[in-house]
Amino acid sequence: MLPMHRVVLCNKQNKNIAASLSRYSTGFFYLALSYFLCKTTPTDMPEVFNYPMTYPSWWMDYYYLFTWAFGMLLLALGWAVFFRFGKFSYGVDLGCLWKSIVLVLMTTVSLGVPNYYNTRFVGEHGQDGDSVKLSLDKVLYLDRKGVEKQLKLADVTAIYQESITYNPPPKIFIVAAKSADRDSLFITKNLPGYERLISELTKRTGVPAKLR
Repeated sequence: MLPMHRVVLCNKQNKNIAASLSRYSTGFFYLALSYFLCKTTPTDMPEVFNYPMTYPSWWMDYYYLFTWAFGMLLLALGWAVFFRFGKFSYGVDLGCLWKSIVLVLMTTVSLGVPNYYNTRFVGEHGQDGDSVKLSLDKVLYLDRKGVEKQLKLADVTAIYQESITYNPPPKIFIVAAKSADRDSLFITKNLPGYERLISELTKRTGVPAKLR
C-alpha cells in the first residue's frame, strides 16, 4: 500500500489534471461550435436598407385629400368675401378693385400651397416605409404596401444620379437590361446607408456608380 501522504498527493494531482482537461475540453468545445456556426451560417444573407416612417400610414395614403380640401375651403372663403362685399358692374369700379385683388390672391394661394406641399412631400417622404434588399444575385425594392420590384445584378448596366433634380432629394437610378428589355428602379439620398448600398452594388456588379 501507498503511504497516506502519497495518496493525498496523487488525489490532488488527479484533481488538477481533471480541472485542466475540463478547461481545455470546454475551450475546444466552444472553438468547434464557433467553427461549425461559421460554416453553417449562410453568407448570402441579404442586406436590408429601410426608409424611416416619419408619418402615420393614414396620412401617407390620404395627405393630398386633406391639403386640397384645405385649399378649396380657402378658395370658398375668398369667393364668399367677394360675393358678400363685391360690386358687380360692367365698368371699372375702383371700390371693388381691392376685393378682386384679394380674390385673385386667395385663388393663387388656395391652389399653389397644396400643390407645393404635395410636390415637396412626395419628394421627401414618398418612399417612407419602403425597403431595399441586396443579395448576392439581385436587388429587391419593396414598398410599404407590399409591391415588389427586383433586378438581377447580372443584368445591371448603369448606376447613375439624375442630372437635374427638380424635386429633392436627388434620385439614383439602377438600370438593368436583358436583351431588348430595360428596367430600372431608383433610390433617393435620404435612404439611410445609401452610400454603402451603392458601394456594394458597384462591387457585386462591376458597374461604376456615376454620382454627383
